[in-house]
Order: sequence, then structure tokens, then C-alpha cells
Amino acid sequence: MVSPHGEGYVEVFDYGDRTGYEPISDTDRKEFHEQGFLLLRNVLTEDHRAALEAAVDRVYAEEQAKGNTTKDGTLHLLGFLERDELFGDLLTHPIAFPYMWGLAGWNIYTHHNHLDVTPPAAEPEKPYWGWHQDGYRQNSDPETMDPNLPRPMFSLKVAYVLSDLSEKGRGATKVIPGSHLWNSLPRPADTSVHNPDPEGTVEITANPGDAFIFDRRQWHSRSTNLSTITRKMLFVGYTYRWIRPLDELHIDKDGEWWANRTPVQRQLCGEGTHTANYWGINWDGYIDDEIPLRKELKQRGLLDRSIPWLR
Repeated sequence: MVSPHGEGYVEVFDYGDRTGYEPISDTDRKEFHEQGFLLLRNVLTEDHRAALEAAVDRVYAEEQAKGNTTKDGTLHLLGFLERDELFGDLLTHPIAFPYMWGLAGWNIYTHHNHLDVTPPAAEPEKPYWGWHQDGYRQNSDPETMDPNLPRPMFSLKVAYVLSDLSEKGRGATKVIPGSHLWNSLPRPADTSVHNPDPEGTVEITANPGDAFIFDRRQWHSRSTNLSTITRKMLFVGYTYRWIRPLDELHIDKDGEWWANRTPVQRQLCGEGTHTANYWGINWDGYIDDEIPLRKELKQRGLLDRSIPWLR
């Protein structure tokens, strides 16, 4: 499914001279590596945010009509990108995208993305312990038995804030800064009763149009929406192309949505020329300089031998 605006429709938003290929600052990189997340202000222009919210509202109505929301109206929709042109273009958002390749490199794609709509809670919060790291078996399978040796990052997400989460109690994500370097988090003995959040917990309060980026290892949890505002969020995860997808995209390769994707966006949707290509090489064992994102960064002089993932 594509945008309902009509065939050939292109939405243009003014981000000045931003291209999506401006290197991130050493300060931002340092903060991300130390804290495990970054809050970015004013990532979306207001007209872009409003258009995305309208697209979310349309998709929500479609899913609600199919009976795919919970009884309280919550929607957690995986693999949403092909549902609108605007969603596909988020893959290379001119402000957020530099953090993806700047922190993870050029051999990446989106393995996991979800659209979240969380209406006000219909009843008081029940006891719940939702603290977790993303990645499922990535938290068990990597070879590290040393509790002081953090597991690899493997993936990161950018979360676009479409509704007003500027105050606590509106269902925002909670994180523990620096906890991405912990392989475990003490769990209360009794989770059937209310337990306080772990020491150091921060609820990410953000304005409409803000975004935040977080390392998949960051210990985080949802919070209950105790307000009168419906929380609306878009999460786009990026990982290495040699890691299998978590969500299934249903892309019509003969349709308009796919035709409108750039070579880099097609890479980010999982396209590759052969199996070795996903590992960043050709069959001769040498780096494949035609991989779209690597090619783009190389042409712009943005590869950097001092940063392993940008070599």
C-alpha cells in the first residue's frame, strides 16, 4: 500500500541544505557511546510531522477496522514502512540518518520497525516489569561469559515522536543511561506487585517532532499512558546486513512504493546482489564498492579508516 495522495505524488519538506550525509559530531558520538541514547530536538519539521501523523491515523483506522488493535485501542504494528511513501522516506531522513551510518556504518539495513499508537489507559496500571534489552537471542548467543565485557551493539533504533510527550505520564519510553554496557539488570523477586523503577531511570520526555536514538542494549521499558493524549510513535531499527530480519516487510517489487525508493533506500529495505554482498564483499573477497550506501559515502569522502564501521 502506498500514499493515498495519488500516483506520482511527491511530498517535499524543507530541511534546508541537509542531505542525510553530514557527519555527526565527536560530541554526539561520545555521548551515545557513554549513555546509550541521544535525544535530538526538532528533527521533523512541523509540516512533515503533521503529514506523518495523518499517515499514522490512516493506518490506525485501517488496522482498527480489521480488528488488529487491542481492546483498549493500542496498536503495535510491525513492518509498517511500505504502508506509505512518507514512511519509506524516513529510512534516509536528512537529520536522523547520519546517526545511523555514523554509528553503525555502511553495511546496514532495517531489520525491525514498528508503528505505535497508545491511547490513554482505560484502567489503573497493573503491576508490570517491562525492563529489557532489544535483540532477543542476541543477548544470549554471543560468546561472552564475562559480566564486565558488554555484548556487541548489533543494532540501534531511531524513534520519531509525533505526539506531545513533553510531560511524564504520557506513555514515553523509560531508559537507564549507561545501562547499555550492562549484560544484566537485577529483577525484583516479586513482579506481581508494584516495584520502583531501577535507580537512574529517565523517562524520555520529548516534544512533537523530536526523535531519540538508542543502542539496542540499552535497558528500557514502556510506561503507562496516564494522560488524555494518545501517544503516537514511529520506530525504525537498523542492523548489519549479515543479520536476518526480525520483521517481515510485504513490499510489492512491481509497485509504485518500490519504484520510488532510491538505491540507498532499497539497500536499507534488504536488497542485495548476492549472498556475499550482505557481508560487504564480492565473491573475490574484496569489499564491494557498489553497495549503495558505501558508494554514496565514498563519493562524498566520508569513509574513515579510523572508524572501523566506516572503513
